[in-house]
Amino acid sequence: QWLCNCSEIHPQRVFSVSQPKHGWFNPDRDHLFWLNQRLRGFRFRYGCEGPSHGGLPGASSEKNRKTYPTVKVCNYQGPARVVVQLVTALTSLPQLHAHSLVGKQCDKGICIADLQPKDSTISFPNLGILHVTKKNVAKTLEERMIEAFRMGYNCGVAIHHEIDSLQGEVRVPRELTDHQRNVISTTAALQAKEMDLSVVRLMFTAFLPDSDGGFSRRLEPVVSEPIYDSKAPNASNLKIVRMDRTAGCVTGGEEVYLLCDKVQKDDIQVRFYEEDDAGLTWEALGDFSPTDVHRQFAIVFKTPKYRDQNLQKPTSVFVQLKRKSDNETSEPKPFTYHPQIIDKEEVQRKRQKTLPNFQDFSGHGGGGGLYRGGGGPAAGGGPGSAGGGGGISPRPPDFRRFSQLLQVTSQQMEALFQYSVTGDSAYLLAPQRPLMTAQDEDGDTGLHLAVLHNQQAALRSLTQIVSLLPGEEVLNMRNHLYQTPLHLAVITQQREAVEALLLAGADPTLTDRHGNTALHLASQQEGGGMVQFLLKHKELKGLLEQTNTAGLCPIHLAILSNRLSSVRELLECGADVEAQERSCGRTALHLATEADNVSLAGCLLLEGSAKVDCCTFNGSTPLHIAAGRGSAKLTALLMAAGADPHKENFEPLFFREEESCDEEEEDEGYVPGMTPLNMATTSQVKTVQIYMNFTEPEPHVGDLSSLDAEVKKALCGALESEGRWESLAHSLGLGILNSAFRLSPSPAKTLLDSYEIHAVPGYNHTFAADVAAVAMTTRGFQLRFLSTGEALCAQVQDLKVDVRIDSGVCDSGVELSTA
Repeated sequence: QWLCNCSEIHPQRVFSVSQPKHGWFNPDRDHLFWLNQRLRGFRFRYGCEGPSHGGLPGASSEKNRKTYPTVKVCNYQGPARVVVQLVTALTSLPQLHAHSLVGKQCDKGICIADLQPKDSTISFPNLGILHVTKKNVAKTLEERMIEAFRMGYNCGVAIHHEIDSLQGEVRVPRELTDHQRNVISTTAALQAKEMDLSVVRLMFTAFLPDSDGGFSRRLEPVVSEPIYDSKAPNASNLKIVRMDRTAGCVTGGEEVYLLCDKVQKDDIQVRFYEEDDAGLTWEALGDFSPTDVHRQFAIVFKTPKYRDQNLQKPTSVFVQLKRKSDNETSEPKPFTYHPQIIDKEEVQRKRQKTLPNFQDFSGHGGGGGLYRGGGGPAAGGGPGSAGGGGGISPRPPDFRRFSQLLQVTSQQMEALFQYSVTGDSAYLLAPQRPLMTAQDEDGDTGLHLAVLHNQQAALRSLTQIVSLLPGEEVLNMRNHLYQTPLHLAVITQQREAVEALLLAGADPTLTDRHGNTALHLASQQEGGGMVQFLLKHKELKGLLEQTNTAGLCPIHLAILSNRLSSVRELLECGADVEAQERSCGRTALHLATEADNVSLAGCLLLEGSAKVDCCTFNGSTPLHIAAGRGSAKLTALLMAAGADPHKENFEPLFFREEESCDEEEEDEGYVPGMTPLNMATTSQVKTVQIYMNFTEPEPHVGDLSSLDAEVKKALCGALESEGRWESLAHSLGLGILNSAFRLSPSPAKTLLDSYEIHAVPGYNHTFAADVAAVAMTTRGFQLRFLSTGEALCAQVQDLKVDVRIDSGVCDSGVELSTA
């Protein structure tokens, strides 16, 4: 509620007035002023729904204390007439709106109320808003404009410059000429096409009496804040309803599912922030794209990195929704950041454990064995010997237990003798076979410990002994972290240990606590090589398509971990590049696009022949993701590979009014889905898409497949001998891939094969490759245009993308132009 005190109004905030014809009226003092604005959201109702239950409430309205829109005519006492009209909210100048005001004192879509002489304020307690149907917008708007012009209510609104210039005080009603009617009709049709039916504003105009008893002396109108239809996403108050997690690691990147009240997918942010007594200390945004907003009620985002990566104890911050268009925010919810766990698999912790001294195992330095001979306990002199007194009969010796101890000692002695002769430690371990299943406080067996401490000789001996144990699954025993010795061997990148365990019969299909097999773990490692090493064993190839508890295959984990070498090894060994992760159906190409990783995406397209228009469960392609995230370089790369910018996903482009009147609303039929063009969030992405849609006339292209093998071989030899294949690659529009071709034993053959495989009928590859290079360059455009394409040149001259690479060649072999 705006409390009005006229003496406190600053001159620059006082609305100006029309120049009166009578001296008692003071234009420097008399004006109309808001006392009470109204709430942001209000239910617009269709005619078939009946009247509204209660009028527009004021901003300070409460359940037991109702307020309504109120205005005051300041510095004036006497009769007045106030006209209330609906005008647009999102145009630079207010325009008449097609919706209608309904309620007491309302007629023809506007409200007219008389101010009593003794009052200076007037309230409007019964105002409702009638939603016009889409087919009637232009007709209703035309009628509204004609009536406003006739009655002189068009002050402060923009209709047409010929009409707007006739806003002086005249006798009403006034007649319209045929020309004026035609102008209004044309203007109404144009404005109707751009009109937002989900938001309006109230415009109040006060008229003071003239000498003839009419109300023609007009004060400058005042306009309210926007009033949104409560059914519209941008009208609702933002509210977080539920989150599936309220804590995360300082490194960020953890996925959170958030349920909320209705939002607009392209007008919402998830804001993390921290405050202290001095104010805001940190803020960051959750990472998601429009494709991660489901039907206006759910957002799947990844947490941002916290400002202090070396956090030592948990710290609490806040998370809230924020609307981009008006900076409206929801009530904040607490979120806790935890310190980073470096040693997640606890390998380093276990390696640093203090080992007992050798003397602890040596019988305290004395011999004392049963076969020592001489004065042992059985040699007399003890309490059970003859001659002892006391009347207590001695306990009979346990000959059975003594016999067992004697047998064990004999086995250990024999093992020692064999070890001394052969030097094979397996003889020493053989008598310990019954102890192989023993576990320490962390659940680790001897095999686990041998792997953890990189004791290859000990591991070989242990596996040799364990393999002889019948019915014992010692090789596959899990510790308290649910890790087998094979898991630890892969984590610590010990190929020799992996080989020994597999040869001994370790089961590679067993999973850890996250559902990861040895192949899953290997795909996330730096350096590469372990994936290829594991897949030399044919029985492990069945793990290529196995998913962990998060629904991810090894190739998905390699992408998420940014391991290009692992991706290549997986592809070479037959991994399915089109495999979908289980949560929402993303392929490896979707994940690479989400990560904005050109190298991985290029590798999947070139080496894995990934389908560029593969779809998630909701029908989104990688191009949807790239466009929604505003990535010009990924957009260009995908379109160069033939991505369709017009492909629709299953998210509706717009939502129908659920409660619109069937008898009044025409059946609009099929509701289209979102296309990448609809989702483009930056001018760079839109420019690339527009440019890529422009195609030159396709020249006649020969068919390389018609050449026989000998001719093709000779052609490749000629191209390579003189180094002409690079020039040919540039001519074919594949010059940006020359670094990748150089890695092949026959670059010319790889070039020709790639051109045949990746050629898209009707698509200009020279054009596509140029655009891909342009979108990824850090300098200006150097593009070739036909005369018909020169008009587009100005639109793309300033496109620059920050590519964080140290050289002109990506890891995937995609060469980036820096000229």
